[in-house]
Amino acid sequence: MTIEISGSRRAAVVALAALLLCGPLVRAAASDDTYLLQPGDVLDISVWREEALQKQVAVRPDGAITFPLAESVQAQGRTVAEVTKAITDKLAQYIPGPVVTVILVQNAGNRVYVLGRVNKPGEFVMIRPTDVVQALSMAGGLTPFADRKNIRVLRREGGTQRSIPFNYSQVEEGESLEQNIVLKAGDAVMVP
Repeated sequence: MTIEISGSRRAAVVALAALLLCGPLVRAAASDDTYLLQPGDVLDISVWREEALQKQVAVRPDGAITFPLAESVQAQGRTVAEVTKAITDKLAQYIPGPVVTVILVQNAGNRVYVLGRVNKPGEFVMIRPTDVVQALSMAGGLTPFADRKNIRVLRREGGTQRSIPFNYSQVEEGESLEQNIVLKAGDAVMVP
């Protein structure tokens, strides 16, 4: 027995099937999303069936993004999934049931700085969680004259700056490994 379905109903059935089949995958991906957006990151945002609402946006220095109809949305310190929900909620005022997709295209805002007596001091993009030893490696390692016992990580938190000690000699010997903290965007590793 064959059932005939009109073109518009066929499209609706296909769309529903796709949502049912892909829904669990989308939810699983969103729950694993742990990267927090930073100023300088670039997002590709699109709304299904709304060609005028497809745009790449950069997270501004104030931590927000601007998207048509949603206007300003805070992105800094949020995951891609949280930004997707915020845009979806704002667009729902104008579009019934908007399907919003947000993709992190470039995480250029996720930078750390390594300064002082290292072989290649500079600014480094962290493409994955990076600890102090990994950052020192990205900077080409310590020079022979580096003070291995008095390295500091400078971190801004809530408008104040704090200094976190790091003793490379201890970590190198496998001791006090808790010092080898995961760096946050904007941290500076100072090697005297």
